Amino acid sequence: MRYQVEHQTKYQYDSPVSQSQQLLHMLPRETVYQHCLAHTLLCEPVPAEQSSRLDFLGNRNDYLTILAPHQTLLVISRFTVELQARPRFPALIQGPSWEQVRWMLRTQATQHLDATGFMYSTSKVKCSEPLATFARQSFTPDRPLLEAVMALTQHIYREFEFDPQATDVATPLDEVLRGKRGVCQDFAHLMIGALRSLGLACRYVSGYILTHPPAGQPRLVGADASHAWVSVYCPLNGWVDFDPTNNCMVQQEHITVAWGRDFNDVTPMRGVVLGGGKQHLKVSVTVTPLTTVAA
Repeated sequence: MRYQVEHQTKYQYDSPVSQSQQLLHMLPRETVYQHCLAHTLLCEPVPAEQSSRLDFLGNRNDYLTILAPHQTLLVISRFTVELQARPRFPALIQGPSWEQVRWMLRTQATQHLDATGFMYSTSKVKCSEPLATFARQSFTPDRPLLEAVMALTQHIYREFEFDPQATDVATPLDEVLRGKRGVCQDFAHLMIGALRSLGLACRYVSGYILTHPPAGQPRLVGADASHAWVSVYCPLNGWVDFDPTNNCMVQQEHITVAWGRDFNDVTPMRGVVLGGGKQHLKVSVTVTPLTTVAA
């Protein structure tokens, strides 16, 4: 399956900005199941300096330095990706129990170095006993790891309500757990906190997802948004992705941009500006299936 993605970020400032430096995570990763066919990154005003590199997690980082005075900053990321099918759930459930995986991560860390950095608390995801208690409703004794993760995915989907007004980027995880409301970022952090509180390894994945309009209605340009989900480490299967917001395992409708320990590692765009006063942000994302376009 091929998709074209356009992500526009526009900042409007109340007064002129004399200089701006920005760090971007907007272009997709190469993975076993995903290949980037083409990409462009546009910025207005045109940057005086622009560079890119891979960070310590293998994500692409783009750096922009804008020296021209401006009151509007527009960044547009466009790319085309091809996605391959991933293994489906029934083929994955016969594996080690979650207790066995926890024991391996604790006692054989040198054999699982790719996972050990994703086991601990961060500023946005603090492990706790309430989170462990929440997880144990799904992680019953001797249950296969991935079966338990799927049960936790379903539990979050059933018990928590998607509500964009309930939280913001600074809302603590314990408040999300109590209020049972939030957005995809909150649900991903919640699931990660629950898993890590049991001693398991998981990472935060950012990207995009194809949305489906009601029958008979066209897809709306700009109707899609950045999305977040969770990738869980299983020694037998490697990293396996789950989406608690949509109650599913990740397949060919999730486009991966970056992954990290939490949202702070993979923010789509952040930076520093000199001047500007109050800022107003507008973000628009469009995900288009190319097979649909061709038809």
